[in-house]
Amino acid sequence: MCRHLLILLIFFSTLYANEPIQPLPKTITYDKGKALLGKKLYFDPILSKDNTVSCASCHNLELGGVDNLQFSIGIKGQKGIINTPTVLNSIFNFRQMWDGRAKTLTHQVKFPITNPKEMGNSFENIIKTLNKSTYYNKTFKALYKNGITKENIGDALEEFQKTLITPSSFDDFLRGDEKAITENQKKGYELFNKKGCVSCHNGINIGGGLYAQFGLTDESIANNLINQSTKNGYNPDFGLYNITKNDFDKFYFKVPTLRNVALTYPYLHNGRIKTLNEAISSIAKAQLGLDLSKEETFLIEEFLKSLSGKVTIIR
Repeated sequence: MCRHLLILLIFFSTLYANEPIQPLPKTITYDKGKALLGKKLYFDPILSKDNTVSCASCHNLELGGVDNLQFSIGIKGQKGIINTPTVLNSIFNFRQMWDGRAKTLTHQVKFPITNPKEMGNSFENIIKTLNKSTYYNKTFKALYKNGITKENIGDALEEFQKTLITPSSFDDFLRGDEKAITENQKKGYELFNKKGCVSCHNGINIGGGLYAQFGLTDESIANNLINQSTKNGYNPDFGLYNITKNDFDKFYFKVPTLRNVALTYPYLHNGRIKTLNEAISSIAKAQLGLDLSKEETFLIEEFLKSLSGKVTIIR
């Protein structure tokens, strides 16, 4: 994590120490030149082997940073095996991807690019292709001493993703504007805290800060997840176990951010839950052992709607 971002997180954690959730900063420091280069790369299908898939294909910024599909479609019409997480506010996650295999957004880039079901490319091929482009060749050389490299491609994409933060009405409420959210949303936030949802979904990103076991109060829920075949030792339903190979880590996943959650359906790593209302009641049962009433579920859903913010694309 870059130093300026760490300082920001410490500042907000101290300022709002009595709140389990801290507001997003209204702005964030980034290198505009590199971010604009990253923006160009983000929307360019040139990163995929057959020039048909871009980062934006699966992470649509107009759809909350996802594509609203259970599993995204990669090159040659291939369907993925895990639900696409949002890129919005992802700079604030402590790890990237559901199983947390990537420590940074720069590191994360290599996985979709080289995955045969996603972009199916290699960095060796991408570098050759980008070097043939006058724009990319000239721009990379102007911004990076060593020009086009795997690391610099990832760095440019990370700089662009730093700009994808979405302050919402709830952030205004946290800063003291009592009228920023509705009375029902306030009641929902109280329930969110009281029922224990905030034990995992906290901090500046309302999630994205730790691993948690799915099916914590009922192991049968996790066992029922095993509906995909294991290939080459990898099963997306096993979560962190795929990285550590420690049996204790089975069914552990990075807790997803709840920012813009009303927009990022379907839910869970396998996209099996279609609506936010169902997600709230199901996860309350699986993680907290709670049977929420319809009224409680409704109010928490109203609160979660206040977490939707608008992304501003740099120009």
